[in-house]
Amino acid sequence: MSLGTDATTDSARAIVTGDSSTRELLSGGLVAISFASFVFSLLAVAQYVPADATVGGVTLATVLGGALAVVGLGVVVLGAASYAGAFETEPGHTGGLVSAAFVGALWFAVGGLIGAQTLGLSALWPVVALAAGGVGGGVALFAREDLGVTLSTGLFVLLSGLVVLTGLVGPGWQWSPEGFSITVPAVVGIPVITLFAALVGAWTAARVYGGFGPQGRQLGAHMLIGTNAAGMLALLGSIVGFILVRGFSPMTEGIEYGLFWGPWTWFNPPLVDTWVVVEGPIVWFYWPFVMEGYSTLGAGIDGVLPAIVGTVWLVAGAIAFAVPLGVGAAVFLTEYAEEGRFTFLVEISTNGLWSTPSIVYGLFGLAFLVPRLGNTNSILAGQLVLGFMLLPLVVITSRESLKSVPDEYRDASAALGVSKWETIKSVVLPASLPGVITGVILGVGRIAGETAPILLVTTSSPFPSEVAGVIEGGFRFTSAFPFVAVPDVNLIQSSSALPYQLFAVIGAGLGENLDFAWGTALVLLLVVMSFYAVGVTSRIYFRRKLDQ
Repeated sequence: MSLGTDATTDSARAIVTGDSSTRELLSGGLVAISFASFVFSLLAVAQYVPADATVGGVTLATVLGGALAVVGLGVVVLGAASYAGAFETEPGHTGGLVSAAFVGALWFAVGGLIGAQTLGLSALWPVVALAAGGVGGGVALFAREDLGVTLSTGLFVLLSGLVVLTGLVGPGWQWSPEGFSITVPAVVGIPVITLFAALVGAWTAARVYGGFGPQGRQLGAHMLIGTNAAGMLALLGSIVGFILVRGFSPMTEGIEYGLFWGPWTWFNPPLVDTWVVVEGPIVWFYWPFVMEGYSTLGAGIDGVLPAIVGTVWLVAGAIAFAVPLGVGAAVFLTEYAEEGRFTFLVEISTNGLWSTPSIVYGLFGLAFLVPRLGNTNSILAGQLVLGFMLLPLVVITSRESLKSVPDEYRDASAALGVSKWETIKSVVLPASLPGVITGVILGVGRIAGETAPILLVTTSSPFPSEVAGVIEGGFRFTSAFPFVAVPDVNLIQSSSALPYQLFAVIGAGLGENLDFAWGTALVLLLVVMSFYAVGVTSRIYFRRKLDQ
């Protein structure tokens, strides 16, 4: 009797396993198709692969429409199969209030578009939208999960695919919403429709893959969040890639390099009047776009070297001004000041200053700093204004980083007889440095691309041909005390910067300057990325030091 029962149990497990494998295989395939459709829809939105692009005689729009039709039909069939008991699943008695609200919003949008655009009900379209949303949400809420969710979302995906596949939204289609001065062409409408439908299809297919119930809802949420995260990363990558594609050619135009063999001057040692000449190979490199200024006479290739140098000076000065002050203020507020009205007011003030528009900082610099710094636009004024913009974020992030250091560190140091300042300097600050550097990185990303403050307090000529001579002279020996002369630093002079130069090019009218604008944008992106790289490297270094 025991042997027979065990054999029956094993057979049942084998059947369930086989059913589950078939369900997971089919639903996993639908998830893959949905995700691929989502990716290609993003590429179509960014115009990397336009919706009307043809591959093998078939347009991308047709492929996307067919894929979504398959996903929608497949989801409905799998849901019906689960409801009929063909698969071993654990559906809930209802799809859930959140799912019903989501599905209801989808069908509300569909009903509104059909009522306003297809049926031409200019005044009654809200009634159609509410009816469609109510039916769709009601099915998802009151029917059993495997039938209600898959039916309501599967039909939405199927309808979206058929609209594109049949050409209802196809070449020549355009949408001009009443009351809005915009026109949506097919190359934009098709990828937007397929984008949302693919997202819904992936979410529903993932729930089927998990067998509905708590596990299915969890997998659906993970798929929805993961696909959105992938979409955001793809969007950022598309923006960077778009700038790279447009700006790479003008930025790299005229690059020359080579090898020269012959005598070349090396350096002029102090107190020696003759130059040292070395016989040997010289590898030379010339990149006009980043090694030359703007050619006012139109001779040669226009460059952005003065703007690059100006940007570096502005960001470096802002960091040198804001970081010590911000970290010091955060140390005082966190380690010395008692929690109370004063710290509350400081917290409110720093949050408000961080959200203040940059043009306000620029006006403050123009009215307060410029008259007190030679009454002329200067690099120093720009450094101070950008430093004021960076300071609130440094205070906020530094305070949070200091608070995140466990109190056990402080207690252990105090138990060893170490003073409070030594504890802060040797224990608390090193432990909080990765967070402080993260805040600085975020702040640099903002100030490096600011245009309004630079326009008001730093620049004069939008297209300079020469780099601002901030450092004049150099270290050299002298016969008088202190026997070493240091270079002169002149920050009271105007300079250009990459954001302002890009703004000036756009303001002058793109036209023939379009290539120069894209090249400048790419250089600005690379400069900001270089600041990020330095910050990320520093953060990794200090984090590894803490782990040792």
